[in-house]
Amino acid sequence: MTDKSEYLQQSSQLDNHTRPQIAILDFGSQYSHLIARRVRELHVYCELYSCLVTPEELGNHELTAIILSGGPNSVYEKDAPHVNEGVWKIIKERNIPVLGICYGMQVC
Repeated sequence: MTDKSEYLQQSSQLDNHTRPQIAILDFGSQYSHLIARRVRELHVYCELYSCLVTPEELGNHELTAIILSGGPNSVYEKDAPHVNEGVWKIIKERNIPVLGICYGMQVC
């Protein structure tokens, strides 16, 4: 592609399942929406999902990266939220880069 406007025009013609996106998995962070806004300000399409998103739902999208956002829990707590094993399988099979922030980094 030669310029940003051409890219934006082409990406606006894609639906939300075929459009390349960054998925943000939210573990309850107060900054998840801020992270999404900053990613979008870079003209990158992203969606915010619960950290409990199913592999089927996440697998239906053209993922270019995943951000694991923080949260108030400790990964060592008994009922702490964790990413579904099927999501880790998708990440490995598709070789998707992952950025973990705070709690999200501990979950990795």
